[in-house]
Amino acid sequence: MPHSVDVFWSFRSPYSYIVVPKLIELERDWDAAVNVRPVLPIAVRQPDFFANADPLWTTYLMRDCVRSAEFAGMPLRWPRPDPVKMDFATRTYPKEQPHIHRLTRLGVLAAERGKGLPVLRAVSHLIWSGETDNWHEGDHLARAFAQAGCDLVEMDAVQEAEAERLDEVIKQNETDQRLGGHYGVPLMVYEGEPFFGQDRYDQLVWRMQQQGMQAR
Repeated sequence: MPHSVDVFWSFRSPYSYIVVPKLIELERDWDAAVNVRPVLPIAVRQPDFFANADPLWTTYLMRDCVRSAEFAGMPLRWPRPDPVKMDFATRTYPKEQPHIHRLTRLGVLAAERGKGLPVLRAVSHLIWSGETDNWHEGDHLARAFAQAGCDLVEMDAVQEAEAERLDEVIKQNETDQRLGGHYGVPLMVYEGEPFFGQDRYDQLVWRMQQQGMQAR
């Protein structure tokens, strides 16, 4: 049996975007199975999180995510628009969000259909690479989903019809994320051990190799 790892992942996280190619390589090159478990970003789960954070937290994140992407050989620019709407005056996040709930439900649906990683790769590249402004307009998202072998029109109809069920899956993912040992993303949990952040990927592989994971 393949070595299974749960990956808790958010469409609003630059670090989640950065780790996806490595996770695709993990499944391709090793006897490993990646269980994609989308969660809402902490800005939505805890709308006052950033309002109470030290300002240096945000300024460091902005610098570090660009540097981390450059180190990984990936383009990155903060999305236009941000997947999560923010009130810049109060540094809080309104309850009504035009993008992130739809994206997260679609991510859950893709994972249920065995298309989790391809969808995460295509959509996060669209949002985070800086190659596309107004990623939410026109046929940008539809083409990203098609690249992953999915029909966005059909999946949108399903995620709207099954919104309540998909939201329950997301809530369970968020509960299991904390039980796994951290609240942040990307969080990879293998055999009960948490690996938080894209910079813990190599340690994850090292641990999986210790437990007998073999190259394909």
